[in-house]
Amino acid sequence: MEAGADAATTVAGRVSGHTAVPLVQIRHLSKSYRRGSQRVAVLTDVNLSIASGDFVAMMGPSGSGKTTLLNLIAGIDKPDGGELLVAGRDITRLGETELAGWRARTVGFVFQFYNLMPVLTALENVELPLLLTGLSRSQRRTRAELMLELVGLSDRLEHYPNELSGGQQQRVAIARALVTDPLLIIADEPTGDLDRLSAAEILKLLDRLNLELGKTIAMVTHDPRAAEAAHHLIYLDKGQLTDTSPFTAD
Repeated sequence: MEAGADAATTVAGRVSGHTAVPLVQIRHLSKSYRRGSQRVAVLTDVNLSIASGDFVAMMGPSGSGKTTLLNLIAGIDKPDGGELLVAGRDITRLGETELAGWRARTVGFVFQFYNLMPVLTALENVELPLLLTGLSRSQRRTRAELMLELVGLSDRLEHYPNELSGGQQQRVAIARALVTDPLLIIADEPTGDLDRLSAAEILKLLDRLNLELGKTIAMVTHDPRAAEAAHHLIYLDKGQLTDTSPFTAD
């Protein structure tokens, strides 16, 4: 274990034997929410770097701030203070319209409960984010088909979510997250609703996307087995980083 409670905690990944440059840089980040008449601190003075091409797992007890941190990195929420740079751009300074466009170009989302549209086929679900681009219908379809082939679902293009297993639905969600070729994949409990076998398959797929495609992945999980798929562990407690540790491959 490496101590990680100082003011410049860094998760330094390596890609192809070379130290990777930071994709995410967080400096003195804080976030609180109002609960009735009180303001409750969720994150306090968080300092963290995530290297480009890294696969990071965030763990901690309920209420520790890990999902809040993930949402801030993804541009879903805004901090009260501090800097949050992704690919050198401080997203805390973006307006809502700019932020929506930035998310569409930069971040792919994978959720615990898949968030698929039940009235759309697997192909149509994956194609959905591309409707915001200038691609033609045939270009969108071709790219969506390629993503479903990548996740091993080329034989399920016309199936609806209720015709797919949980593991298959999560594969569709991962294909959807990849279809815009984002810099960063945000995964919030991606195995939380899956049986052990399906969870292992999803983690293997995420590992492949990281190692073979170089995708940077930030994942929140409660499952130690899921965390072991990552290269680094970030542990939060009561809104503060308490440890960052590299996982060593056998």
